[in-house]
Formats: sequence, C-alpha cells, structure tokens
Amino acid sequence: MSTAPPSLVIRTFLDRAEGLSHFLLRAGEAPRLLAFDDAAGCPIDTALAALEWTGAVGILPDDDMVQAVRLTSETAAAVVERKLGANRQYVYLGPRLDAPPMDVFEGRVLFDEPGVKAVEFSQRAHALAHFLRATSGAGALLALLGRRAPEVRHIRRWLRPIVEQLEGQRLWVGGWFAASSAGALFSGPDPEPNYRYIEVGLES
Repeated sequence: MSTAPPSLVIRTFLDRAEGLSHFLLRAGEAPRLLAFDDAAGCPIDTALAALEWTGAVGILPDDDMVQAVRLTSETAAAVVERKLGANRQYVYLGPRLDAPPMDVFEGRVLFDEPGVKAVEFSQRAHALAHFLRATSGAGALLALLGRRAPEVRHIRRWLRPIVEQLEGQRLWVGGWFAASSAGALFSGPDPEPNYRYIEVGLES
C-alpha cells in the first residue's frame, strides 16, 4: 500500500477553459506536457506501465527530458532530449514510419528493427516534425508553453501518486513536473465531460 503524498489538492472543472487555465496558473514556470488534442489524450494506465518498463530496461535515464510522447494500448512513441557534453541530442523512439523516407540532413538512424525505430536529431524542430509525422499527433502530449521539457525523474516520482487519486477511466490532458511538486489535468468521460486537476508535492 502506497503512502499518501504529504500535500494533495484536487479540483474538478466542468469547463475545459477553466480547467486548462487553472492548470497553467499552477504550473507557473515548471516544465509541462500538454495534449495535442485533449479529446484524444493519453490513456493514463498505459503511461504508468511505460514509465515502469522504460526504467526497468534502462531506455530512458532519469535525466532525459520528455519533449513529446504518445502512448496507446498497442503502440508508443516519444522524443527525448539528452545532454551530450555541451550539446543536446533529440532522439525519436517509436514505431517504424510508413511515410516516405526522410531527408538525410534531418536525422541519423540509430537502429531500425521490426516494429521499432530510433532516430537521432540535432534540432528539436526536426525531431518533433518526425514524431508528428509518425503519430499524426493523435493522443500525443508535447512540451509546450515552457522554457524546458520535464525530466523523466520527476515524471516517475510524481505521476503515480497523482494517478492513485483518480476514479474511473480518464485521459491525461497535461502535466507539470518540478522537483518538489507536480500537477496534472485529466478529462472525464462523456456524456458528462469534466476535468479533474490533481496536485501533489512536499510540504514546505
């Protein structure tokens, strides 16, 4: 049985605009992820499973930053930012593209195996363009409206205690993640849509 977080705030909004505005106000300058289309947000159970699996096999180190992610029950794709000395590297991880071959200058293929492909980019824009071409953006969350993307270590630390407060099926619309606290917004099911904001953190 998990220990309850030291601080917890839960709010419910009937209006999408109110839910998003509260989420952005609470996020402040913290790194955040936002759904490309909140009507097709990320299934939260899939997100938790992916975090555990990538941590267990070492695919995503704690200091990686998540620039984009799309998770479904059948597939997953992500763009992560990594520091390489004084430089930054953007790596797309996901299913193989059925789209036309990309231009050579955009990126370098790290591996291309049945069902999965990894491509390294030096520019964030090229990596995100490749990600959106592969996923069409449906159900994707992107690092938007912030100075940097959230670190994997903070997502792993805070997402589970947030999700433990949910009841029923919900889609992940957005999340902000800092060292001492985090918050997430979830959309509810039809025919009575609502938005649930949950914030957890350390008591100061």
